[in-house]
Amino acid sequence: MNDEYFDLIDDDTGAVIGRATRRECHGNPKLIHRSVRVIVYHPDGRSLLLQKRSAAKDIFPGRWDMAVGGHVDSGETPDQAAVREMGEELGMPPDVPLKKLFQLKVRNEIESENVQEYSAVFGGPFRIQESELDEVRFFPFDELKEQIEKDPEQFTPLLVRELRILLEK
Repeated sequence: MNDEYFDLIDDDTGAVIGRATRRECHGNPKLIHRSVRVIVYHPDGRSLLLQKRSAAKDIFPGRWDMAVGGHVDSGETPDQAAVREMGEELGMPPDVPLKKLFQLKVRNEIESENVQEYSAVFGGPFRIQESELDEVRFFPFDELKEQIEKDPEQFTPLLVRELRILLEK
């Protein structure tokens, strides 16, 4: 787990109230930080890109997660963070149009986040981060729905929540 710093926000006002390391944020639900996630659709519109976390990754190793996700850096808007994360995590170009979808508040024993969800359409190519990811691939919606019902443990808890919201729409 690295020690990069993130802004902490007040849950009621949205104001930045301090900074904390990733290590301090995880495992302390009182430290709320801002993050973004981008749901990447295949251009055919029938499948969704997911990443398989590296077995060595610190949180939920070996599970499938959203292909793009990360924290909003100090001075960044969520839109800017989403574009930056798309480039850093998968090598996606900065001009891929983003659509705001919904917001989630994550509160569990591991982390507390205010998450802004986006969607993008991009078919690749993608650059895999070998130190963090074991695999990146598109899942057809039918297969995803079946997998969530059959074996939700193979996905991160936040991804299960996100996918249930998406599949209901």
